[in-house]
Amino acid sequence: MHGLCITIAAPTMEALRARRDAWPAGTFTELRLDAVDRPDVAGALEGRRGPVLVTCRPRRQGGWFEGDEAERLALLRQALALGADAVDVEFDTGSLDWCAPADRARVVLSHHDFDGMPADCGALARAMAATGAGTIKLAVTPDRLVQLLVLRDIGRAHDGRAVLLGMGDIGVISRVLFTRMHSRWTYASDDQAVAAGQLTARVMRDHYRVAHISQATEVYGVIGRPVRHSWSPAMHNAAFAALGRDAVYVPITAPSFDDVLEVAPAFELRGASVTAPFKGDAWQACVTRDEWAVATGAVNTMVRTSAGWHGGNTDVEGFLSPLTSQIDLRGRRAVILGAGGAARAVAVALRHADAEVAIHARRSDAAQRLADMVHGTVVTGVDGMRCDVLVNATPVGTTPDVHTSPVPASWLERVGLVYDLVYNPADTQLLRDAAAAGCRTIGGLDMLVAQAEAQCRVWTGMTAPQGVMRAAAEAARFESRQ
Repeated sequence: MHGLCITIAAPTMEALRARRDAWPAGTFTELRLDAVDRPDVAGALEGRRGPVLVTCRPRRQGGWFEGDEAERLALLRQALALGADAVDVEFDTGSLDWCAPADRARVVLSHHDFDGMPADCGALARAMAATGAGTIKLAVTPDRLVQLLVLRDIGRAHDGRAVLLGMGDIGVISRVLFTRMHSRWTYASDDQAVAAGQLTARVMRDHYRVAHISQATEVYGVIGRPVRHSWSPAMHNAAFAALGRDAVYVPITAPSFDDVLEVAPAFELRGASVTAPFKGDAWQACVTRDEWAVATGAVNTMVRTSAGWHGGNTDVEGFLSPLTSQIDLRGRRAVILGAGGAARAVAVALRHADAEVAIHARRSDAAQRLADMVHGTVVTGVDGMRCDVLVNATPVGTTPDVHTSPVPASWLERVGLVYDLVYNPADTQLLRDAAAAGCRTIGGLDMLVAQAEAQCRVWTGMTAPQGVMRAAAEAARFESRQ
């Protein structure tokens, strides 16, 4: 058994079998008997069309089984007798005397730590392997990416015998790149996660294409905190698939940027998108930078070179691409709402396009600094809103605050075009007010897709087929609503 194991938990045996059989023949499934109200081993295995791992997890190890140990072990022993490909039992259960020596090769001996990492994972793994179990499994909760390297080293030491994964957001990369962890297989849920950080089988199969990941697969990712619900993996993995590229793009949640730099060689990271709060750290870490990274003082795109990391900023191109297709910015007046990192990229882009730039922000000192940076002005109140282009570079209006707007609707009467960088929801309150006032509008999804398309070209030298990344982003937005 290798590859992707789909965990199936259901309240009844009928539902468990139905979910098991909903997957194609040959699918490797874990049947969680501890979730069933009346577990029936024979019923769980009857008619199976692929390899099956039977688990009956007690509450002390994160499961739902509340019966006594004798009853639980009897269920696992019966599963082995009836031909289950493997059973999972916890290391703290004690010796494997409850099963026949000939059956121990089919035992997955597991340990789960939901609060952190054991003090000496290597010693724990050796003790687990010494029991004679065919497979050992360590599922821990790292608070730093570098802790995943401890698991990787265990995988190397127990080649082919270990299943290793990090739980929580930091551990997601270990689930997707399980081959880099030297893990025998990885887990996914059939519909709803049963462990922190677990992804659905559809996402693992369709977005990350884990069945095709090998040591030759190029690795890219999005670095930030948080990034678990970023749409970037959906967009970039769709682009790689359309281009026929042997590459995968993963979410990389980290407590610090130094943590990322330490593990990047181990995961063979070739390039990355960088988001909050690490764009400044990325700028410092790069040995070379493109003109937009220099101009904005921020890096959102990294590429590994023989000399070290090269930093770029595709936000400038991503912002201008949908805008310049609608308006010639030379000599036009543009007002930017906000003075943060996004506003800085917008201001640089507008200045480069020869627009007159004005800043409107709650903090007058931040507004003045940004205005000085691009030789612009600071404006306040409705009188300053007369402009050809109004850009919202604040997060105001983002889901769930979908009925809020950064400015009163009456301020839009003197505006020609409104560009809202918020992309979730697509139709923000600001854009609705702008349309009602007769303004032309551009939504944030246009910029999100354009800057991602630029990143794809930077990394691969190839252009994603038209519409592929946008369709993936729209699908991700739909899924987020669900």
